[in-house]
Amino acid sequence: MADSYDREVVRQETTTGEPVRPAAPVTPVAPVTTSRTSIYRESGNNTRVIQTVWWIVGFVEVLIAIRFVLKLFGANPAPFVRFMYDLTWPFVAPFHGIFNTAQEGRSILEPESLVAMAIYALIGWGIVSLIRLLSRPRSSTTVVE
Repeated sequence: MADSYDREVVRQETTTGEPVRPAAPVTPVAPVTTSRTSIYRESGNNTRVIQTVWWIVGFVEVLIAIRFVLKLFGANPAPFVRFMYDLTWPFVAPFHGIFNTAQEGRSILEPESLVAMAIYALIGWGIVSLIRLLSRPRSSTTVVE
């Protein structure tokens, strides 16, 4: 029984061609039609790994987005706000200083947070693509006629 997270890709090809004509004309022959269906199935283990990667990337993205909003609205340094800044600093630190940080009163526009979110999304996409590439079956074409 297929796991509810399995994904099935079905590709159907239909070709129509003229049959080989006999040497002497006998009776007209109808064109030959062949149909081929290929079914590829992703295993449940790889799907779980891919879901886990996207969950981690999404979690980090949400934390950085919360940091961005808190800085943008000039949140008071309450314990939760300090906790969020301390928690997300290791994720944003590699991108600190790429752009100038604009400040208007207590409000801070922190573009490195946006850059970090974009880079981590690209890294997640790359990891998922690599998992799919490495786990793709080499040859699993099923011909159904």
